[in-house]
Amino acid sequence: MSNKKINIGLPLLFAIAVIIGMFVGYKLHSNMPNAKSIFSSAGKNKMGEVLELVRQRYVDQVNIDSVSEIGIEKVLSALDPHSVYIPISSLKEINEDLEGQFEGIGVEFNIIKDSVHILAVLPNGPAFKAGLKIGDRILAVNDSTAIGIKDTELFKKWVKGPSGTEVTLKIQRDKNILIKKLARGTIPLKSVDASYMLDANTGYIRLNRFSGTTYEEFMKALEVLKNQGMKSMILDLRDNGGGILEEAVDIADEFIGDNKLIVYTQGKNNPRKEYICKRPGLFEEGKVAILMNEGSASASEVLAGALQDLDRATIIGRRSFGKGLVQEQYTLSDGSALRLTTARYYTPLGRSIQKSYENGNDEYNMEIVNRLHNRTKEAKDTAAIEHGKKYKTASGKLLYGGGGITPDYFIAIDSALFDTSLNKLYTKNNLSNFAYHYYLANKASLDNYKNSNDFNFQFILPQNYMSLLMDFIKKDGETLSIKNEHSKDFLNNRLKAMIARILFGETGYFQVLNSVDPSLKKGLESIQ
Repeated sequence: MSNKKINIGLPLLFAIAVIIGMFVGYKLHSNMPNAKSIFSSAGKNKMGEVLELVRQRYVDQVNIDSVSEIGIEKVLSALDPHSVYIPISSLKEINEDLEGQFEGIGVEFNIIKDSVHILAVLPNGPAFKAGLKIGDRILAVNDSTAIGIKDTELFKKWVKGPSGTEVTLKIQRDKNILIKKLARGTIPLKSVDASYMLDANTGYIRLNRFSGTTYEEFMKALEVLKNQGMKSMILDLRDNGGGILEEAVDIADEFIGDNKLIVYTQGKNNPRKEYICKRPGLFEEGKVAILMNEGSASASEVLAGALQDLDRATIIGRRSFGKGLVQEQYTLSDGSALRLTTARYYTPLGRSIQKSYENGNDEYNMEIVNRLHNRTKEAKDTAAIEHGKKYKTASGKLLYGGGGITPDYFIAIDSALFDTSLNKLYTKNNLSNFAYHYYLANKASLDNYKNSNDFNFQFILPQNYMSLLMDFIKKDGETLSIKNEHSKDFLNNRLKAMIARILFGETGYFQVLNSVDPSLKKGLESIQ
């Protein structure tokens, strides 16, 4: 439908936006015993009446469903930044992320010069069992040619599908053309990016989300590290946007004992609900440091806030995002969903995590950008949130509420991330593509490294790697101008980490990054 037809008049759309809330409320409660017809009570459920009048009497043809969705989104945006409408087209992928799995073939890929290249193969997945390898080029999926494809979402649709269904791939490996038949399977979306020993006594675990499998994954990693002699831990929650509250609560329970309060939720229509420790924890004694930044949100803030309030962990990094609103998801009659804010999170001391959104969603969403770009105020802003209420822990530590989790030790954002030339390499995938081509050109020597630890300590990029990189991006009409030595070191480390990811997965990637990470170094200092 054209924009002209959607824009059926500002007064009418405004009216629809205002009264859509009544219609949503009706849908959510329509299965109750006392539910009535949408037109059964005078002065109520006007949304249905307005839409019906538009459908029957409006001068032009109108897609009522599209108009309704516009109204729903307008109403929800006026409530808070995290109440959202989820159309049917997006619901499956969102639910997969929360469930921690999807159905497909088990490869990571990238489209390089209109061609699909396999960058990683999931161990024991369908692609692994069929013999696919890093460096394979996918020419076709079933009857659809992949040569010249530019849309990654389209390719995902081709290879994803119900577990057990077959898909046929046409593969180019070196100069050979291979036909591979695969039975799709259930592919895990891992929550634990990396877990390994930093030294003889200190373990490291990085979580990227809180899905339905996170607690189980965390416990497996925790048990392995304890068996390797872990006495203290660094838990990395940077850029973890949250997820399922109960998963974060279960993990917190492993660090806290004695029936202590972990978090509670409360809202106007939801009485206080407390989450209490319910089992002896597997790591109640060892020292803990938690790494956070502005990308750490929601369930990450619940976990970190509980351990900080109870003097159980030291928080290192930058102030977290500040999302302390609880959403519940409701399925609507057409299969779409409404994710509605129903309560707020509060830490054991009663701190609200949520930052202010009283000035609208645009300013709310820009707060992080403004915080990072105004770096002269960032440390002060993190040390004490001006509008935040003050709290004290049992040990006398001063904490703040109302705007995320404030770290105990502030670590400024790396200045190299503001290097314009470096940012171009990331946004156009030039650096990751170069790492992939470097691996293919040096596969024989790189495959000699037995583990990520050996690679991290022994591998050194060749002295001419910068000129090789410049020649590589020049083919796409790009240039690279890095004069700052720190930015060059940053680039060197990132490129080495990307090569490690191809060889050893996420653990290899983060092991290289962590070797020069100031937040991790401060974490080691704090627990030693």
